[in-house]
Amino acid sequence: MKKWRWKHWTVLTAALTPTVFALAADPTDDAAGRAKPWLVSEANLPAGFPAAGPVNEVVLKTYPAHRLARVQSDTGSDGMFWKLFNHIKRNDIKMTAPVEMSWGDEATATTGKPAGKPTAMAFLYGGPALGAAGTDPEDDSVVVEDIPAVKVVSIGLRGSYDEKTFLRGYEQLTRWLAEHPEWHVAGGPRTLGYNSPMVPGFMKFSEVQIPVMPADKPQ
Repeated sequence: MKKWRWKHWTVLTAALTPTVFALAADPTDDAAGRAKPWLVSEANLPAGFPAAGPVNEVVLKTYPAHRLARVQSDTGSDGMFWKLFNHIKRNDIKMTAPVEMSWGDEATATTGKPAGKPTAMAFLYGGPALGAAGTDPEDDSVVVEDIPAVKVVSIGLRGSYDEKTFLRGYEQLTRWLAEHPEWHVAGGPRTLGYNSPMVPGFMKFSEVQIPVMPADKPQ
């Protein structure tokens, strides 16, 4: 990887909480009784977020209402990262994990044709009361959004954060949805990335997710 590309991850590592490289392997998930994956924990989860995992198993997960800062893709992932990092630095917002990467809108998940690279990136705030929603006055490409509670179909994965890993999870989710007509797609696919490139690819953990809603719920 090019040397300059590592630069922002060095800065990211310095911004993470003191839990950097603590190994998390709790035996069960309090909410669902499922085993949590072994992973390298580099930052705290946002308030109320469910634990990461499980690996290679499709599950339904519910996320609470939360606040995030989002940048749409225009200069590639490095450009999005720096815009978001400068935003949280200016506003004294602590870094959390995961980082959200969007791969298209709701039509993407419906047609089965995801974007070849992330179309947006978001840093999640630690709590919904931090900061204020709206456009960052210092950079109008950064928009702070309040996201309502959402249910997703999710699969945990090992491997680098690239299109190949995303598609590996995405294809399993679309097969699951085809077998479970009681759930309809309610948003575009996303990746939740829990690790920086300081963690080797085979140790990286992510979740690929598609928002869903019950098929009998009015549109």
